[in-house]
Amino acid sequence: MTRNELIQQIRTKKSVLCIGLDTDLSKIPPHLLQEEDPMFAFNKAIIDATTEYAVSYKINTAFYEADGVKGWQSLEKTLNYIPKNIFTIADAKRGDIGNTSTQYAKTFFETYDFDSVTIAPYMGKDSVAPFLQFEGKWGIVLGITSNEGSMDFQHLIADGKPLYQHVMTAVSNWGTPENIMFVVGATRKEQLAEVRALCPDHFFLIPGVGAQGGDVDTVCQNTLNKDAGILINVSRAVIYAGSGIDYAEKAGEAAKQYQKEMAVYL
Repeated sequence: MTRNELIQQIRTKKSVLCIGLDTDLSKIPPHLLQEEDPMFAFNKAIIDATTEYAVSYKINTAFYEADGVKGWQSLEKTLNYIPKNIFTIADAKRGDIGNTSTQYAKTFFETYDFDSVTIAPYMGKDSVAPFLQFEGKWGIVLGITSNEGSMDFQHLIADGKPLYQHVMTAVSNWGTPENIMFVVGATRKEQLAEVRALCPDHFFLIPGVGAQGGDVDTVCQNTLNKDAGILINVSRAVIYAGSGIDYAEKAGEAAKQYQKEMAVYL
C-alpha cells in the first residue's frame, strides 16, 4: 500500500485506528476452542466487527509462531481475510545482516504479502535496507518504545542527545517517508512532540493506548501532521473488550469509540 492510499483510507474513515491481533488462546472466549481453528475464528469475528473503524491491522507474529505450523496457518488465513484496502503490519521485529534481512523481507512481503513489517535497527543500515527495496512496502523501525527496559539503551546520551534520536535521524535518511515508519510509544507523553519535530513527515505507529495507559487526545495533539501521519495501535482494549458470546460485538463497540475520539482531530 502506498502512502497516498493509506492517507485516503484515513480521510475516508476519519480514523487512525490500528487494531492489534495479538490473539492469545488462553484469553479468547472458551466456546471458540471447539472450532477447527480457534485463532482464525476469533480473528475473523473481530475483523468483521471492526473493519468499519480500522485503517490497519497489526498481527503480532509471536502469538502465532508459538503454535508452530498451526499458528502460521492461522496467521495466513487471518492476513488473507483482511480487506485489501486496509493496511497490514507484521509485528515481527526482524533485523539481521543483509542477506538474512533479505529473506525476512521476502517472508513478509512475498510469501505472506503484508504491507509492512516492524524492524529492530540495532545492527545498522545493512539490516534495514533490504526491507526498503520492495515497492509499496514499508519498514516500521523501532524508534522510542514505552516498555520499562527502554531506559536501558534508548535514553543513553551520546554526543549530547539520547540514543533513540540518533537512531531515528539516521534511519530517516536510509529511506523516505514513503517507505519508513517509526514505532513511537504513546506512554512517553513528554517525548511525543519532540519526536514529531525530529521526523515531521514520517508516519508513526503508536502503541500504548488503552491497556498500557496512553490516550488518543494526547497522541493526536502532539503527533498529527498534515497527512495525519500516525497509526494508533490498540490491541487488548479492543479485541478483549468482551469475553462472552458477544465478544465481537463488544470489540466493535470499543473500536467505534476509539474512532469517534480520533475523528475530532481528522
